[in-house]
Amino acid sequence: MNPNLTTLHPYPFEKLAKLKQGIVPPQDRAHIALSIGEPSHPTPHFIPETLLAHSSGLGVYPTTKGLLELRLAIAGWLSGRFQMPLAALNPDTQILPVNGTREALFSFAQCVIDTTAATNPVVIMPNPFYQIYEGAALLAGAEPYFLNTTEATGYLPDFDAVPEAVWQRCQLIYICSPGNPSGAVMGRADHEKLINLAEKHDFIIASDECYSELYDDEAKPPVGLLQTAYQMGNSAFKRCVVFHSLSKRSNAPGLRSGFVAGDADILQPYFQYRTYHGCAMPLPTQHASIKAWQDERHVIENRQLYREKFAAFISILSEVCEVSKPAASFYVWLKIPHPSVSRFAKGGAGGISDTEFAQKLFAHENLTVLPGSFLSREFNGANPGQGYVRIALVAPLDECIKSAHRIKNFLNTL
Repeated sequence: MNPNLTTLHPYPFEKLAKLKQGIVPPQDRAHIALSIGEPSHPTPHFIPETLLAHSSGLGVYPTTKGLLELRLAIAGWLSGRFQMPLAALNPDTQILPVNGTREALFSFAQCVIDTTAATNPVVIMPNPFYQIYEGAALLAGAEPYFLNTTEATGYLPDFDAVPEAVWQRCQLIYICSPGNPSGAVMGRADHEKLINLAEKHDFIIASDECYSELYDDEAKPPVGLLQTAYQMGNSAFKRCVVFHSLSKRSNAPGLRSGFVAGDADILQPYFQYRTYHGCAMPLPTQHASIKAWQDERHVIENRQLYREKFAAFISILSEVCEVSKPAASFYVWLKIPHPSVSRFAKGGAGGISDTEFAQKLFAHENLTVLPGSFLSREFNGANPGQGYVRIALVAPLDECIKSAHRIKNFLNTL
């Protein structure tokens, strides 16, 4: 067996299941799960309709590169969304369809990490993080290096905190903006700094942008890595690769449809890798994806649904604790205990950990949230996820309102 398999950590939801094991929650209220970031808004009707209309495509082997019509639709969406001329993107060399960002984020590291390098390769990633980044690095034979994203850094990675020796060994960095779990958004200046570092130290930037379309302010959509690169004059997107998905944007996580775009010199060998990997997107999925990337109306409606849930949820909880709306994503990154709640100690004796909070909340209110420490690693003497819980506002509005009241009731018992 691959010895690197032994270095993998249990997945957060495996830990959560163990945390809840043996607990019998109150049966007089239905369970509400706010732990998994699985969208529950209706999938646009045209997606299943298009799948059915093109079901004959199931009898045909799809190509790894996918239909030209799909890549053109993606290029058109990227161009319009990130303020680049359509001619800036070559659909033949700079775009690849993938079966969701999870699959691509993982396989990408397996392709680009060079374990024969003179120095042991490093993969940098935010902390807390989407655990696929860590697993991808470990199974590629690289060393993960964690960048703690804390309240002090605005929940964004501080690139100045990385030692020069680490940059010299870095082959790949994962960034996530809008961030999971905080919803924090990197700005153009952050991208520019990172692109300059990549040029200096010759590493690849993998930008996970799967939450990019779930933002609060219609006038301020999150900036994308390719957008910044183009504005800097890096029109070939050197060392820059972005990952996008229809899962969150179009409430279609089961469609398993996304794309990778950016530096053609990187995507060419990645394309070759994928031809062996056997991960071509089925033709019905490609046709449904074309429709989804070409329609913005359902995405605008989707954002409004999340705004309504955030407004209601935060209005209720703000009566008993400090809670704020993120710039983007559908998560509340809730800090506990809250100094604004007099019953809570500021730490130490009398405080409550994130795992205890999640466990007791389930026991008292039949509500599941995810402890922040399950999404992070201790690094440089601190675990930046400790003392937080991630709450995914993916349930219907009425359940989010019920959840806020249950959390409020729970806080009042402490």
